[in-house]
Amino acid sequence: MADYPFDIHACPSPAYVVDDALLRNNLELLKEVQERSGAKVLLALKGFAMWDTFPLVSQYLAGTTASGQDEARLGAETFGGEVHTYSPAFTEQEMAVVLRYADHLSFNSPGQWRRFRQQVSAAPRRVSCGLRVNPEYSEAEVALYDPCAPGSRLGTRAVDLKAEDLEGLEGLHFHTLCEQNSDAFEHTLEAFEAKFAQYLPGMRWMNFGGGHHITRPDYDVDRLVRVIRDFRERYPHLQVYLEPGEAIALNTGYLVCSVLDIVENDGPIAILDTSATAHMPDVLEMPYRPQIIGGGEPGEKAHTYRLGGTTCLAGDVIGRYSFDRPLEIGDRLVFTDMAHYTMVKTTTFNGIRLPSICRVDEHSREVRTVRTFGYVDYMQRLS
Repeated sequence: MADYPFDIHACPSPAYVVDDALLRNNLELLKEVQERSGAKVLLALKGFAMWDTFPLVSQYLAGTTASGQDEARLGAETFGGEVHTYSPAFTEQEMAVVLRYADHLSFNSPGQWRRFRQQVSAAPRRVSCGLRVNPEYSEAEVALYDPCAPGSRLGTRAVDLKAEDLEGLEGLHFHTLCEQNSDAFEHTLEAFEAKFAQYLPGMRWMNFGGGHHITRPDYDVDRLVRVIRDFRERYPHLQVYLEPGEAIALNTGYLVCSVLDIVENDGPIAILDTSATAHMPDVLEMPYRPQIIGGGEPGEKAHTYRLGGTTCLAGDVIGRYSFDRPLEIGDRLVFTDMAHYTMVKTTTFNGIRLPSICRVDEHSREVRTVRTFGYVDYMQRLS
């Protein structure tokens, strides 16, 4: 049906398959950004946490950024480098774990900093702490992913911040982007400086968060580098950080699945051994329509099908696609760009097993199965 970049029958079905050659291409570009801008790039584990690839990724990036205790530990134990951690709120028990692994720790509010300041000071290792702020500016197009929307719980607004709130803190952090280009970042930085620049002379570092779509083909890397270098000229004492998750694994992976059945209801429906809600939830949440190798828009090719998953959710539908020849039971389909925000967000709803995880060797092009999942993985989550 199509030309594939690897042997699609050399992996289980369903399976996430990450191509090491494509991953390295992204990492080379991110390394260039670091070298040209002077910023350090961190891997946001919330977007991509396939730690089997970390021996490769850690050759290029400065460390990881975590959303809590388990991601912080994973970064420290499997990646190395710097470990940065942020959460909207921590418990005392979680803080005790985070302080064992984090090098930088961003609090969401002055209240959280006051609550944990003494615990941080008593920690056996030094942790540099900062505050996430809300510049109240965003160009995010989807409300679900807009951290600066009215009423947002994420970050502290300038109107709610006093100079004494920052006593003992060494950095500021904002995160406003979602799959956006460097123009949106530049505009956000202007809004940030208008509200918070007076606090920067007393800081040691600045974290510009994630959502920078650096490895997208049309991304303006030169503009990103210029904006960061200009900022560093204004504040040469600050170490700058970027923490993309999606950009690391963008367009590096696939989801291989199989056709289980074909039924009819106002057109043919192919039922696959994967699921939008359980295996690629952003298809429903963003929402968006993933691409299939060899597949086209409805009506573009001779045979159009509605593709659905195996859960009981009526809306577990991936979309309508057309193909050059009729689909048959047992056919394999390959969805593209399935490395980021897939493995990290999967569920076992309905007892559906998680897709296997595979890698394609960048030289031999052989497919290696890293992990498969079974009954015990499902059972141990529930009691």
